[in-house]
Amino acid sequence: MRSFIAIELPGTIRAALADLQQELKGCGADVRWVDPANIHLTLKFFGDIKEETAEEIIRLMQRTCHNHDPLNLEIKGVGMFPGPGSPRVLWVGIDSNDALADLHKELENKMSSLGFESEKRRFTPHLTLGRFRSLKGKECLLEKIRLREKDSLVPMHIRSLSLMKSELDPAGARHTKIGGASLDKSARNI
Repeated sequence: MRSFIAIELPGTIRAALADLQQELKGCGADVRWVDPANIHLTLKFFGDIKEETAEEIIRLMQRTCHNHDPLNLEIKGVGMFPGPGSPRVLWVGIDSNDALADLHKELENKMSSLGFESEKRRFTPHLTLGRFRSLKGKECLLEKIRLREKDSLVPMHIRSLSLMKSELDPAGARHTKIGGASLDKSARNI
């Protein structure tokens, strides 16, 4: 099963992102928009894994989360990967902080013990709003992004991580939670 570790978003954040998508859709850009119900912060992508591996991942997630307190994150800025010249992904950023960076680093280290290669790219926390199919409407979108590139949405308080299963179909990916772990240092001694 195709899987990844994610931070799922509260409903208020999903609603704010859906509003932002509606505003950006006004440009008529050739973008395949992510369903707001599927927008999440990916911490580690695995690809296809076996069911027994998923159980090991969940155990390591739980051990890792017991070393970390809940996170306070702020959604900040709008941009494109790899850049405005030939964009592929439209995103909103997560204002990175030491707590999120430390959690990500520990997850990478723990998952490497299961044989998963550590990500070589620098961790750039973001939420994918859409993927470009072509450059049609790009200029209008770039202008709207320039106006919102420093915008902040409501902060979010994150108490858990989820192991998600992703099933691809023509209508888009469907994500299902298959396990989770609470961010709670106090549970470490239980």
